[in-house]
Amino acid sequence: MRRVVIVEDETAAAVNLRSMLHSIEPTTEVVAILESVEEAIEFFSSKVEADIIFMDIHLADGDSFRIFRSVDIDIPIIFTTAYDQYAIEAFKVNSIDYLLKPFKEEELRRALNKLRRLTANEQNEMSKIDDVASESMVKTMLIRYKDRIIPINVEDVAFFYTFSERVTLTTLSGECYHVDKTLETLIQQLPPEQFFRANRQFIVSRRAVKDIAVWFGSRLTLNLSVELPERIVIPKARVAEFKQWLMDNN
Repeated sequence: MRRVVIVEDETAAAVNLRSMLHSIEPTTEVVAILESVEEAIEFFSSKVEADIIFMDIHLADGDSFRIFRSVDIDIPIIFTTAYDQYAIEAFKVNSIDYLLKPFKEEELRRALNKLRRLTANEQNEMSKIDDVASESMVKTMLIRYKDRIIPINVEDVAFFYTFSERVTLTTLSGECYHVDKTLETLIQQLPPEQFFRANRQFIVSRRAVKDIAVWFGSRLTLNLSVELPERIVIPKARVAEFKQWLMDNN
């Protein structure tokens, strides 16, 4: 099943596109139809589970490229428009194809086949990358960001944080990236002298620990050298282990 988001301000065009998608792939699920730039910005500001976005360039409240100046979108995009002068700008973002309206079902089918081939190739390449990353995890992590792969030295990581099944990495300089691993997997691959599993939400780096405070119920709270999404609390059952880790690696 393919999950699709449609960004289109013409109701007839959106309905026609949905009909063609179901004709090509009956199990297609259209998770949202968005009609404006502002609506799209609000929608993509939250975690979106989708495989492809079909996006018109001219919307009621402006051109859709404004969306990318407000939110990061790492989902593949197929642009649909009646104008051909935006092709170069379209491929500066995460687009895989550019369909000129009115397009036929066969053109749409070719675009979807292109997505299928790209996805298969990406999975093969990322499998190879993950193998390399596992071997060198003590030194470097390979992070997928938009259409790039960024190497990040683990010594530059301040903490890992999980929320709503999404794990993010924050560096000592405050940069944030999505990580396709759970905290359970990460803590097995990170050097134990440098990283500590503080609680269910956080893995912290020794380099990032600024100071410690006593919290209610004999717990501890950590202040790091970077901004935190929420307070880090060390449970009472882990306080002794944390103190020992801190002293051993001081």
